[in-house]
Amino acid sequence: MDTKYQAVTREKLVADMRVVLADTEQLLKAVIGQSGEKLAALQPRIQENLLSAKARLEEFEQAASEKARAAVDATDDYAHEHPWKLAGISALLGVAIGLLVGRR
Repeated sequence: MDTKYQAVTREKLVADMRVVLADTEQLLKAVIGQSGEKLAALQPRIQENLLSAKARLEEFEQAASEKARAAVDATDDYAHEHPWKLAGISALLGVAIGLLVGRR
């Protein structure tokens, strides 16, 4: 379920960013050739779009950080609960890598 949540969150972030970028692009195109008054009127909308994008990215970054921390904690717990399994797997990986490097 976590991977499904991550995929939905990632897809939503990408979709939201596309909307924000499209809106900002339209605003910038509208700005070309406009007077100072019209530019001043558009500025709050541009700032709102950019702040929205920044907030969404910060939310995504925080969620990703929390997921990474959970993965680190789970790995640490597993390593403490099964130290001999981890040592055996590490030794096998070391032998396999040594054999592959030694054949070159």
